[in-house]
Amino acid sequence: MDKQNSRYRWIVFVAVLFTYLLMASQRTAPGLITDQLIRDFNVTASTIGLLTGLQFLVYTGLQIPMGILADRYGPNSFLIIGASLTGLGTIIYSLGTHEFVLFFARILTGVGDATIWVNMVLILAGWFHTKEFVRLIGLAGMTGSLGFLLATVPFSAWILLLGWRGAFFSVGILLCFCGCLLYFVLIKKPKSIFVDKPVIVTEVGQREKTFVLLRRIFSNRQAWALFFCHFGVVGGYVGFISSWAVPYGMSMYEMTRSDASQMIMIGLIGALIGAPLASWISSRLETIKRPYIVVHITVLLSWFSFLLCNGRPSLYLLIVLFFIIGFGFGASALTFAAVRQSFPIKESGIVSGFANTGGFLSAILLPIIFGYTLDYFQSTSGNQADGYYNSFITPVIFSIIGLIGVILYKEKGQLQDKKRKSVYPN
Repeated sequence: MDKQNSRYRWIVFVAVLFTYLLMASQRTAPGLITDQLIRDFNVTASTIGLLTGLQFLVYTGLQIPMGILADRYGPNSFLIIGASLTGLGTIIYSLGTHEFVLFFARILTGVGDATIWVNMVLILAGWFHTKEFVRLIGLAGMTGSLGFLLATVPFSAWILLLGWRGAFFSVGILLCFCGCLLYFVLIKKPKSIFVDKPVIVTEVGQREKTFVLLRRIFSNRQAWALFFCHFGVVGGYVGFISSWAVPYGMSMYEMTRSDASQMIMIGLIGALIGAPLASWISSRLETIKRPYIVVHITVLLSWFSFLLCNGRPSLYLLIVLFFIIGFGFGASALTFAAVRQSFPIKESGIVSGFANTGGFLSAILLPIIFGYTLDYFQSTSGNQADGYYNSFITPVIFSIIGLIGVILYKEKGQLQDKKRKSVYPN
């Protein structure tokens, strides 16, 4: 029986996406208990900020190594280990009595989290045909946004019911269970179903050395194009909306914290719609580049609108802009559809990790640059509006980089034309 035509592939799809939903929720869930952590552990806000950013730093740093390992040894085991590590880290976080325990727990969670996306992309690429994959990668991206949504009102209610320690402990146990479930779904059961299709480990001796492979990927224009594609749309959403959106709404529009948080929800709704819709459109048009160019141009114009409005667009326009920026983040799942189309499956892991590094590198850099620019211009001009206006130059530049990346990206047909021209020059 062929895996890509079997009904069992949908069981794999559901199991992997359910695990991703829970793991994605734990990226932002600790933000719900910031005040409690400050009170219970007697730490400063800067310590909490470092604790929050630590997981993303670990996640970003491990994307390329995880891609190499997944390509070499297969994605199944790493996804199982990652889910278990995230669960274990969440359990330790819930039981911590000292701030160092919290740091260790978030590092462990970050290591586990670093396994999910690259390995999930490879697993779906192995179980589904290319055209199916383009559609389903959008649903996978939407699942990540649903994880962020799960870490808002639903998880807050769970914390109220069990206390923050009980809530995190229960999710940690559930994630460990997901690790066991994935072992059964990805390894144990397929061995009995696909008896004629054993896991093939061939040509191990002919594999490229890691240094040679890395040098080839790092010198590949297509890989860099996808790196910049992801860099341009992810940083604006994750970097700005998750860090500066609430202070911006409270300072420039005199919103309450609750009202400003609703702006994040609007961006999240955009992301939920953007991921499956962009993938569906791409699949229907049988092209990735054209819809992705439209997405990048739209996101660039959205950020540029903040400059045109002197850093303070009307409230109605602000709602539209937040939605579009979120939509663009959701549509960034097209990056990995492009990876699947452009590179052989044996290299998809490292290229996916490389492209994902671009996205989360921008998510780390943007809040830092945005905050530094805001402080500088506020201190020199004494005008907060002037500070925000100049700070919005950063996401505009990031979006331009993303647009350049998608323009440089060569689609499958373009790559084939290029190869023919190199073989039969004019």
